[in-house]
Amino acid sequence: MTDIDENLPSPFILRRLMAILYDTFLVLPLIMMSVAVALGLQRAFVSLAGGTAEPAALHPLLVQGLAIFTTTVFFSIFWLKNGQTLGMQAWRIKLVSFNGDSPSAAACVVRCLGATVSALCLGLGYLWCIVDGRGRYWHDYLSRTELLLLPKKSAKAVSVESET
Repeated sequence: MTDIDENLPSPFILRRLMAILYDTFLVLPLIMMSVAVALGLQRAFVSLAGGTAEPAALHPLLVQGLAIFTTTVFFSIFWLKNGQTLGMQAWRIKLVSFNGDSPSAAACVVRCLGATVSALCLGLGYLWCIVDGRGRYWHDYLSRTELLLLPKKSAKAVSVESET
């Protein structure tokens, strides 16, 4: 068990949306970079094969797959490290498993893929937190993880951290 208080509340939806917006600004350049690398590799393979014509654009399914892969890696790295992305840190949100422990790698991947499904269902999986008694998304239930709102740090705790 971790030192996370199991009685911490679930963050309000506006706080969650702001964290998502923050993280979107971080992950979009990474997605663009992964697509650019794939396009560069495609062009290199075409010229190695002796092709003289300009290679076609990447297949849309490949681009979507790269976006999902890049996003999954981005979020999983942060969640495995300390349960928070940079956006979640800014908005005092932490991801934990249902028993309060850090999420496993499998739970992070399931959560990302479940979040994709939640979004594809016209966002209903995300809006579910409004009607759910515990404030959970569909992908929370799929991955057995949940978001908690961390308490504000006291002024004394902040000053002690700045001294170290």
